[in-house]
Amino acid sequence: MLDAFEVQIIGSVIPGIQAEFGLGGSRSVWINVVWFTGIALGALGFGYLADRVGRRRLFLGTLALYSLAAVATATAPNYEVFVVFRFLTALGVGGEYSAVTSAIAEFTPAHSRGRSNGLVMSFWALGGILASLVSITVISTLGLTWRYTMLFGVISAGYGLVARRLVPESPRWLASQGRLVEADRVVVDITGMTKPQGYPPPVESSTTSSRLAELWTYHRGRLFYGMALDFSEAAGYYGLFTAMSVFVFSPATGLVPVSAQALPYYFLIANLGALAGGIIVSVALDRIGRRPTVTGSYLLAALSMLGCAAAATSGSLPAVVAAFTVAAFFATCAWVSAYPSFSELFPTHLRATGVGASVCVGRVGAVVGQIVLAETAVVFSLSSMFVVLGGFWLIGAVAGALWWWRGIEARGVSVETLARRVDSRKEFVT
Repeated sequence: MLDAFEVQIIGSVIPGIQAEFGLGGSRSVWINVVWFTGIALGALGFGYLADRVGRRRLFLGTLALYSLAAVATATAPNYEVFVVFRFLTALGVGGEYSAVTSAIAEFTPAHSRGRSNGLVMSFWALGGILASLVSITVISTLGLTWRYTMLFGVISAGYGLVARRLVPESPRWLASQGRLVEADRVVVDITGMTKPQGYPPPVESSTTSSRLAELWTYHRGRLFYGMALDFSEAAGYYGLFTAMSVFVFSPATGLVPVSAQALPYYFLIANLGALAGGIIVSVALDRIGRRPTVTGSYLLAALSMLGCAAAATSGSLPAVVAAFTVAAFFATCAWVSAYPSFSELFPTHLRATGVGASVCVGRVGAVVGQIVLAETAVVFSLSSMFVVLGGFWLIGAVAGALWWWRGIEARGVSVETLARRVDSRKEFVT
């Protein structure tokens, strides 16, 4: 939700930021490039720390970092300072991906793990809806500047204080560190079981490089699978919303320009479609399985980009909004299906590092996507830009098809069993 709010609040208020800082379309894209770089570094670095010091500490620590940096962004006196605070905000959000995704996979029973993690990922759409409502209230209704929309960090800081008392440490992580008494206490508090069992054996602590080396040596196929899905969805999803805000809707640079006051309403409509897609795919993960859900979702997301191209070139605002909503629906189906599908495949002591490495590569894809899409739109055409977006989504569709052919179907299987069924010679990449 925090990631979606921050990315889409910028998309909704980009006209005001462009006007205040004197930014053109290409320079505006760099705001998101800095954001993705921060998420990549935060996911990798904090992912390692989440495996070393625990999910709970990193969840609270990165939430605090996000809150402080987000509020500081509202005070930025110029473009350069604004970018620095955006980077720090992104570091915090990147750490959340590693800690939270790992914790959900470790807390949830096998029969509902896909649905639970998928619903958590669906809060992206709620973050987008919140961004639209904040923009409508702050800019359209109250007539305030974009700076006031950055103050959501205050609310998230308050949430952090509540979460500090309510969120326990992952018992699977505690057990992997040999802290069995603490792990038992958490399980008993949640389930009422008197004799918890089935813990993974404790593991020795290691450095980031050795954890990555272990992932590469013993879990290479799973790591490549996560990286490919995340690269595809980050380049495709962020690219879609940036393309719509900068090159389609923007009054300064858009093909179908709309006013700054109207822009949040169109993002609100698209995010309602995204929320529907996230909920539907969350159910599908446990109903029909990870492999067909992932492959089909990414393929449909790729095809929906062609609809956006046709609508944008038609110049019809209703057609653009309809195509954008359909694309947001299928794009959300794709990326929401990805995180539950690859996060559960890594062993407990490597899970946050594996998720962090996947998110890191994904945000590299987002950076590449922003630059490639901007250059494609400027040098060639808007239609060509959407075709490139479709190509980004096809990367995930191909990865899903290969995993469907060679990989494990994790539906209904415990994470301990998945960790024991590792054979890189038979999974995806030899």
